[in-house]
Amino acid sequence: MAVRKIEHVGVMVSNMEASIAFYRDVLGLELQGTIGHPDEAIKLAFMGAPGANETQVELVEGYNGGLPAEGKVHHIAFTVDDLESEIARIEKLGVTFIDPAITTLPNGARYRFFYGPDGEWLELFEPPAK
Repeated sequence: MAVRKIEHVGVMVSNMEASIAFYRDVLGLELQGTIGHPDEAIKLAFMGAPGANETQVELVEGYNGGLPAEGKVHHIAFTVDDLESEIARIEKLGVTFIDPAITTLPNGARYRFFYGPDGEWLELFEPPAK
């Protein structure tokens, strides 16, 4: 299998600035960066443990504010080396994709969502080329 690591866990938030402050001040995470999205209504921020470049919490504002209180975790992302190859591999296993095509972020990172067995959202994530 070509999954290298858990990339991030996406958490829906209603106020990006307040959420960044909470994850920083209460949990001690550092803001590791923000990035735009092709849908300009969506804001993304990445928080992580100080000095760590591993699994991050991705704060997502503007995607869907109507989730129930217990449903704020939006997705779990897995880093892969070759997004197209992994998509082709799991298509053969009968997964159902959520989005119709690969999404490319302004920094060149690419992803595609699919459903897990209980409807959970999972993401294959390919980092931007270096």
